[in-house]
Amino acid sequence: MLTNERTTRTERLLRVAGEMMTAARTAPKAKGVDIIEVALVTGETIGILSKAMFQYSEKTGLKFIARDALNLLAAEAVLLIGTQAQTQSLNCGYCGFESCAAKNHFDEVPCAFNTVDVGIAIGSACSVAADHRVDSRVMFSAGRVALELGLLPGCSQLFAIPISGSSKNPFFDRVDTVPPTQAT
Repeated sequence: MLTNERTTRTERLLRVAGEMMTAARTAPKAKGVDIIEVALVTGETIGILSKAMFQYSEKTGLKFIARDALNLLAAEAVLLIGTQAQTQSLNCGYCGFESCAAKNHFDEVPCAFNTVDVGIAIGSACSVAADHRVDSRVMFSAGRVALELGLLPGCSQLFAIPISGSSKNPFFDRVDTVPPTQAT
């Protein structure tokens, strides 16, 4: 039997994506409270996310989001990692408020530990990609638009990690701006 690497690439990348999801889930969390959400985007949903990113770029004038939208089309899968908003009652002041009670009136300001937790989960997931020599890049742009689309309901912060198994990482050495017509 002869198996060409190209014919099993997607299957192998999806296995790595599953391991990345596990790493994000099992990453340490403040006070042991798990408010992390993890999902995998594949197939035509990647195209839907990319198209929404082009629209968001047009709406906001942020041209790098159009560049990232085109990059997303080179991904075999996109891992989404987000966090729900929940004060951890540590009264640390890292969010800019004197206490958690004072902050609770400002729901749009995340607890600093929510941000730290999602960052640790992202790092854990990316370490799995690196261990398997899978191309990846953390994209807040794709995560922000996924948040707008409601792909992970209940999350207040969301990041995306596209992955690929190509001969050169398509998520680096990128063109600065791309017109939306090139991706449609």
